[in-house]
Amino acid sequence: MKKIIHIITGLDNGGAEMMLYKLLSNIEKGKYDIEVVSMTDEGFFGSKIKDLGIKVHTLDMKKGIPTISGIKKAVNIVKDADVVQTWMYHSDLLGLIVCKIAGIKKLIWGIHHSNLDKDKNKKLVLLVAKVNSMLSKYTYKITSCSTYATKVHIDFGYDESKFVNIPNGFDLDMYYNREGSRESVCRELNIDSNKKIVCHVARWDILKDYKTLTTSLGIVSKELKDVEFILCGGSIDNNNIELKDLLKQNNISKNTHLLGIRSDIPKIMSAADIFVLSSSGEAFPNVIGEAMACETPCVVTDVGDCKYIVDQYGTAVEKQNPTELANGIINMLKLGDNELINLGIKSRERVIDNFEISKVVNMFENLYK
Repeated sequence: MKKIIHIITGLDNGGAEMMLYKLLSNIEKGKYDIEVVSMTDEGFFGSKIKDLGIKVHTLDMKKGIPTISGIKKAVNIVKDADVVQTWMYHSDLLGLIVCKIAGIKKLIWGIHHSNLDKDKNKKLVLLVAKVNSMLSKYTYKITSCSTYATKVHIDFGYDESKFVNIPNGFDLDMYYNREGSRESVCRELNIDSNKKIVCHVARWDILKDYKTLTTSLGIVSKELKDVEFILCGGSIDNNNIELKDLLKQNNISKNTHLLGIRSDIPKIMSAADIFVLSSSGEAFPNVIGEAMACETPCVVTDVGDCKYIVDQYGTAVEKQNPTELANGIINMLKLGDNELINLGIKSRERVIDNFEISKVVNMFENLYK
């Protein structure tokens, strides 16, 4: 039985963390001896991974600041591993260090980021990414969740010969259109079920571009009177003063619901007429595939692989352009009910054909051979 150690920067509720959890949930357990190392703490997913019967180690490092004791602990954990797989820049670098010390040859890096602009990233992130680019030739393979992210990193100096594109995968038994969701959500939020509902799911982060989102929703609200907006994600709640100011500036405070982190995202997505992604930078965002799997058609910004994901069954617009995003939302909401339903059905079929989780797990398993 091959021993595989996954090293990740942290286990908070993010895209790379979610993909790791989906991989661990769907991989054949009897085939591998798997352990997970978090450079920080157990975060959101630690207990969930433990519930799968997989051991979780924490190195308790501050983000971006490795410690000698943490490195020693990681070396001890990976010393008898057949494969070490890492998931983000800091863990990629740590993985290379500990594999060199422990003599592990099969190191697989993971790229889950597609924007390396100076004004969109912390200096430390860019520094670690640049160091990694110079060291990338020492890896066995580098997985990238999007073709766009691969290009960005090759241009940044990463070794082109190492890349393998593996898209994010989706568990279709978890993400599907849930009957009664609309009634349930409308009842909870006191929304007239005859109104249109636009949903957005993302944490509070500069790359999620909430300024563009709220400006575009303000335009939509002026054009279409019977529309409600549901926003979910980390720090997307009434304690976020900056976000509340953006809602006020765009006159959408009264018809926008800030729900924070939710454990019932499939229900929220199923309740919505359309899903919106406003990001200025993405690689292969999970939320689009999840919404499509719930038969909720999407309006997205043309960043990373977003346009490729929605294909002809959604709308992709220029990033950081509130007017274009608003027009995309308005045009989709003006479709007839049957058209919107059919678009949702086709969206799910696209996910089934291209991004179903078992197909993606097989891609990873091929690298472990």
